[in-house]
Amino acid sequence: MWVRADRERCISGGRCMAATSDVFDQDDDGIVVVLVPRPAPQQQERVRRAAFLCPAQAIQISEEPPPG
Repeated sequence: MWVRADRERCISGGRCMAATSDVFDQDDDGIVVVLVPRPAPQQQERVRRAAFLCPAQAIQISEEPPPG
């Protein structure tokens, strides 16, 4: 699993960080920061939940690494 966040879409809801603070954080403006772009298997269910809970749908999960 690979995870990334669209910082332009983020509305600083903080639900991702509440779901799994070992993968997500927020910067000084409250915008999501991905700490672990390739979560460990034991983190993946919480990452899926974080993506589901995101009100802005700013979290993307894929099985392929992001381009570039």
